[in-house]
Amino acid sequence: MKKIYKYGIGSLLAFLTLSLVFQSCTKNFDDLNTDPYGVSKEQMEADFKIVGEPFKQALQNIYSYDPVWVFQLQQNLIGDVYGGYMMPPTPFRGNINNMTYFLVDGWNQFPWSVAYSKVMSPMASVERNGENFPDFIAWSKIVKVEAMHRLSDMFGPVIYTHYGQVNDDGSIDYDCQKDVYDAFFKDLDDAVAVLANYADGDSIQRFTSFDLVYGGDYGQWVKFANSLRLRLAIRIADADPARAKAEAEKAIANPFGVLENNSDNFLVASDAGLGHPLNTINNAWNDIRMNANMESILKGYNDPRLGKYFQPSVANPGEFHGIREGIDIAAKSEYQDVASKLIDFGDVQLMTCAEVYFLRAEGALRGWNMGGDAQSFYETGIAKSFEQHGAGDATAYINDETSTPADYVDPVHPENSTPAVETATIKWNAGNSLATNLDQIITQKWLAMYPDGQEAWSEFRRTGYPHQFPLKVNNSGGTIPEGTFIKRINFVEPEYQTNANGVAKAVECLGGPDTGGTPLWWDVDNK
Repeated sequence: MKKIYKYGIGSLLAFLTLSLVFQSCTKNFDDLNTDPYGVSKEQMEADFKIVGEPFKQALQNIYSYDPVWVFQLQQNLIGDVYGGYMMPPTPFRGNINNMTYFLVDGWNQFPWSVAYSKVMSPMASVERNGENFPDFIAWSKIVKVEAMHRLSDMFGPVIYTHYGQVNDDGSIDYDCQKDVYDAFFKDLDDAVAVLANYADGDSIQRFTSFDLVYGGDYGQWVKFANSLRLRLAIRIADADPARAKAEAEKAIANPFGVLENNSDNFLVASDAGLGHPLNTINNAWNDIRMNANMESILKGYNDPRLGKYFQPSVANPGEFHGIREGIDIAAKSEYQDVASKLIDFGDVQLMTCAEVYFLRAEGALRGWNMGGDAQSFYETGIAKSFEQHGAGDATAYINDETSTPADYVDPVHPENSTPAVETATIKWNAGNSLATNLDQIITQKWLAMYPDGQEAWSEFRRTGYPHQFPLKVNNSGGTIPEGTFIKRINFVEPEYQTNANGVAKAVECLGGPDTGGTPLWWDVDNK
């Protein structure tokens, strides 16, 4: 984490910088993104730059590309760890950090600041300047939903429908999470209705120069919007079953369909030659390694994706080792060469067709009309993930009815070793209980969504699957009870300073204290 210290996280300078960022992204919207190119609005409208260029910034900051240390704080030291994918070998702050549930506010401000300054702000500029470009406004709504549902799934209430609307007392209102999900669905409705009219093959595809995902293909964006609707519908399945069913079936019924092939995957490219941020954290900084939960499940299943996701241990050639979350680490040297590095990544992955097949499997399991049965979607999801990662034919794996996750053996400190906690097998058995089948679906979806730990963390909180090893060290001071797992990130300090009344109302939405132990609206306690 050399770059973090270089930029002085926790220092007064960083704090003041963040405060300015937050104030600009919540109060001075009209001053942002105004004619940054030094040409007239008419000139920029002629080649669509006035409404197109902001998308590059927004798309590359849903999951930040650059600078890498921002991504490290935006996701890697939150979702990637809490989702059970990764674990740093580095004892940041003397082990008093996010990994031991001492939530470092100087770190956790970054998901918030990035979402508003680098996604919501540029998308607001599209809406301001897009009177003559309804297709671009529709596109901006899809991008906002993709970015802001991730933020909401981290914090709960967020500023969305009231973005840019300053009250008389200087505050800005948050949306409770139930309300913001309503707004997400509405924005997807609006976007799909507009873009469907542009995707008939006769319209000029005007996104091409700015689209870092689908190269300007309007139909692909509609297909992604439908898939995103399905993800959000499943997310609220326990909190609002009727709404969830209706939204999920609407996604499947849309003529454009959902992601079905790996060519449909939502992968954000860099237009500046930037590499995937995880590659720097993994290789140059040596600040991230395999999580023990990944080791347990991949090894126990004899999963061929093990070698596609991780590298063998440097210290123990031919072996793969993870690090258990929430343990005492004395020094980086203890695990740096023992634990497995990540395999290098290409474009940033935010949704795959494999995930969508598992979403459909869960919907079918719940009795919703998903266009097929749970088993076929489950097995197709596995096969598509194998295909994506070049892991070979999945037939034998799909028919494995005996393998289960392995016990974890800590190669450095044996006292951290622990029996396996996940028990799901692989082969589908329709005669199993709904809970057992759901465990299988989520565990395989978890394996397929790697390395997007934010989504893995959300699904773990929603379902409790796959089961994770408990923390040995909990420095939350009781805000996250012993033996339980973190539920959310608390609201950020700059918001308390500049939007205190807004935050106070947001805390009321939570129905509990502003701590990491208070569950989100969709995180129903039925696990």
